[in-house]
Amino acid sequence: MAFLIIVASCILIETTFLVFRAAKKPSLNGNRRKIYIDTSALMDGRILRIAKTGFLGDNLIIPRSAIRELQLLADGKDSEKRARARFGMDVANELERVVFCEVSILEDELDHTPVDERLLQLAKQNHGLIFTCDFNLQKVAKTEHIDVLNPNALASELRSEYLPGDVFELKIIATGSNLKQGVGYLPEGTMVVVEGASNKVGKEIKVCFEKFIQTNSGRMMFAKIAKEAKSKSQPNQRRARARKRDYQK
Repeated sequence: MAFLIIVASCILIETTFLVFRAAKKPSLNGNRRKIYIDTSALMDGRILRIAKTGFLGDNLIIPRSAIRELQLLADGKDSEKRARARFGMDVANELERVVFCEVSILEDELDHTPVDERLLQLAKQNHGLIFTCDFNLQKVAKTEHIDVLNPNALASELRSEYLPGDVFELKIIATGSNLKQGVGYLPEGTMVVVEGASNKVGKEIKVCFEKFIQTNSGRMMFAKIAKEAKSKSQPNQRRARARKRDYQK
């Protein structure tokens, strides 16, 4: 009898501890950010691909005013805007099926307030963020101290440090699958296959970047031996122009 009482007491203590720990554990929804999505992000469509990867484990909020703007564009006379608006509505529907994030349609007032202005108001009042592809909206949001997620900025940061034609130094450490190829690695681990460098193993040579190939296991760079070294500032200037162009789209 005493043994049963001891066992029951242990179970009660453990159960009480688990209940207390669960009560103290913060809610996942409580920690999620509120991200307000504008029409440009829906018509762009990349937000759906980003969400499907699990990188947006947040509360995604689509104001009803943004949906209405898409509807007005979809009923308009401009065929290009009609197609993009219909695509944006499809993206909104697909977002609701993504398991990694909570998507809701906010029933905001459908008055004469511009959609961008309404978006800024909602984000500021609710301490949220804005997901947009609109560079000008982003600039206005920053003046209001509202954080912005812009897929153009993300793409700019993720793009390769090198552009076709860039010249850099690389140490060849092995021969490739093709007997004429040499293989080296960039500092972050990207494999570089250099045509005609099989006899350069152990040497550091100048190579000219040609292209990247994306595979499921990562990226692979292809290059050739550089005949003439270009100035170091030239690739940096091209990269800066390319990043600025993508960022402002």
